[in-house]
Amino acid sequence: MTTTVTLFDIATANGKLWAGHWRDAPTSLDVIEPATGSSLGSVGAGGAAEVHRAASEAARAQEGWATTPVAERVAILRRAADILQAHHEEAEGWLVREAGGTHPRAEFEVNLLAIGEFREAANLAESSEGELSFEVPDPRGIKSVVRRVPVGVVGVIAPWNFPMVLSSRSVAPALALGNAVVLKADPNTPVTGGLFLARVLEEAGLPEGLFHVIPGGVEAGQAICETPEIGMVSFTGSTAVGRLVGEAAGRNLKRVALELGGNNAFIVLEDADVDAASSTGAWGSFLHQGQICMSAGRHIVHAKVAEEYLERLAERASHLPVGDPNTGEVAIGPLITAESAARVHQIVSEATAGGAKALAGGAPPEGAFYRPTVLRDVQPGMRVWREEIFGPVAPVIVVSSDDEAVALANDTDYGLSSGVFTSSPEHGRAVAERLHTGLVHVGDQTVDDDPRIPFGGFGASGNGAAFGGPANLEQFMHWQWFTEREDTARYPF
Repeated sequence: MTTTVTLFDIATANGKLWAGHWRDAPTSLDVIEPATGSSLGSVGAGGAAEVHRAASEAARAQEGWATTPVAERVAILRRAADILQAHHEEAEGWLVREAGGTHPRAEFEVNLLAIGEFREAANLAESSEGELSFEVPDPRGIKSVVRRVPVGVVGVIAPWNFPMVLSSRSVAPALALGNAVVLKADPNTPVTGGLFLARVLEEAGLPEGLFHVIPGGVEAGQAICETPEIGMVSFTGSTAVGRLVGEAAGRNLKRVALELGGNNAFIVLEDADVDAASSTGAWGSFLHQGQICMSAGRHIVHAKVAEEYLERLAERASHLPVGDPNTGEVAIGPLITAESAARVHQIVSEATAGGAKALAGGAPPEGAFYRPTVLRDVQPGMRVWREEIFGPVAPVIVVSSDDEAVALANDTDYGLSSGVFTSSPEHGRAVAERLHTGLVHVGDQTVDDDPRIPFGGFGASGNGAAFGGPANLEQFMHWQWFTEREDTARYPF
């Protein structure tokens, strides 16, 4: 279903925040198109004062929302999914221009992920209603119930790389399970990361005050972690910033869910179909310019197939068209900023200066554009191997055995995703079971997502929290013990 009616008009958001209605903001920020550097319009931005006000209003609104029948909450979330579906082309257009994604990538984010998050959140609230409480026999003859209750107000700090889905995956289940939400949208993607969703939820009939969107920077994020009314912080972003969020939230005794960076290994075993492996590896490293926490940041390839793999991977990289996704059919769009592209090139240049060889790409960026790059003769101590690059770069190291591949894959602080490519599922499974990551894919690359599945990493990739499916019950609800006596208690004191 498509529609020509515009849901979001950026002129209406000029100088405004969202509080269930448009509200004047103290400052504004330009929405910049990464491909051209031009402004798409202006929206409001806020800091600590705006977060405090939003949290206070959200806490008041949440009291009534928590007692709203589950069926009513479910109906609103399903209407939101339907509205987003009806306006999917508009949402995709904003993702292409504001986030620099290609049209197929934007379509995937909206139709399979963001819409799926709203539908799955509604399904979870509906299907779990009978599991949210249970009675425990008590020898004293009193009614003893253990039940789940909403956290209250959830603070969400969302990133810019997949802004619509990475906001939705916290916003949708938090609301479905009876919470209110204060969302700090990233200043690079305030529309797709929050304000577009605000209009979706308004049209779906979400009561006013339950969802607030404040585009902002460090001050607003710090306030999310410190404002007393916010009981939980859901953060997706870099490991460095995640440590600061975890420290601030912990100091204020808030529950915190951290989904952080990754430096994910794509292992190509000696029995792999090399043509298929090179296609799969290219997708894992170059999709959305490598700006995905699950991107394949390290290619670990068996010596038996390494030369052929390198040749085919480099050939694929060199033929991927690079350009503005809004004006042409390209495979590689811009990085989020020219500064990001310059950082990626610095890391690649350090590697080539240290002995690595670029088989494709490796040239200086053109503004925010960086060509897909394949590096051979990489050493484990290089930054390009140790760090999360967040750019379209595929570093390759050759190994001689499964044991060496596993040891190299696990030699990282990160533990988000991994892929094992082989023609034998049994062989792949034996290797995959030794990998220390939250997501493991046999016969595939490292990038995948499903709103029904708990998603989270180990080590520097997160604090053990998981988003998705039944894991959302643990994230966005507390346990409460509730007892009730027919006659009042009496004690000898």
